[in-house]
Amino acid sequence: MPTRIHVAAGVIPDGQGRVLLALRPLHKHQGGLWEFPGGKVEAGESVEEALARELLEELGLRVLASEPFLLSEHDYGDKQVCLDVWMVTAYSGEAQGREGQQLAWVPVAELPARRFPAANLPIVEALLAR
Repeated sequence: MPTRIHVAAGVIPDGQGRVLLALRPLHKHQGGLWEFPGGKVEAGESVEEALARELLEELGLRVLASEPFLLSEHDYGDKQVCLDVWMVTAYSGEAQGREGQQLAWVPVAELPARRFPAANLPIVEALLAR
């Protein structure tokens, strides 16, 4: 049976019609594809806590406010991913790729030109529909 991973992911808008994306490292699952930043929800941790922890660790951003955006589940065959996606409505700090990952502020209208893991596609569709 494939491993099931619960991930807290953040849509981080900049107030100018762009959102923050991170490029997955080549050695990781779905490497070389763009994603909405976040990470695994650890045991005993709420999704909000996981999102705040991951964005601080990976990007140097402190989440001040966020709200649920959507849930996206996808079975890749070798693993099942449940993306618990939150809209980050307020944060402090400047985004930096603290783990060496490339970051990009991308206009929402240009998201379809990027390559994403399948679990991220519902996020792209929801942002385009707003």
